[in-house]
Amino acid sequence: MSKKGYLFAELTVTDPNAFYEEYMSRVKPVIKKFEAKFLVATDSPEVIEGERVVPRVIFLEFSSVEKAREFYYSPEYEDIIDFRFRSSSAHLYILDGVAG
Repeated sequence: MSKKGYLFAELTVTDPNAFYEEYMSRVKPVIKKFEAKFLVATDSPEVIEGERVVPRVIFLEFSSVEKAREFYYSPEYEDIIDFRFRSSSAHLYILDGVAG
C-alpha cells in the first residue's frame, strides 16, 4: 500500500476578507482537482507545548507525497498563490505518511 502525502500549513491571516473570499474561493477547486481532502482547518489550534502562537492550521491529505508536490508546484496553484501571500503569512510543510 502506498503512503499518503500531506500538506501542513500554519497560517496567520492578515487580511481575512481577501484570504477567505479571494484565496479560498480560488484554491478549493484546485484542491479538488488534485483529489486532496481537508483533514483539519481550524482557527483555534491548541498549542500544548512551546511558546509558539499559531492562529490557523490546515492539514490536507493527498494520495501520495508526489501528488502533494504536484499540487503545490502546479500552474493552477501558482496562478493563485499570490492571493495567499498578500493575505497571510505561513509555514508550509509537505509530509510523507506512514505506510500501512
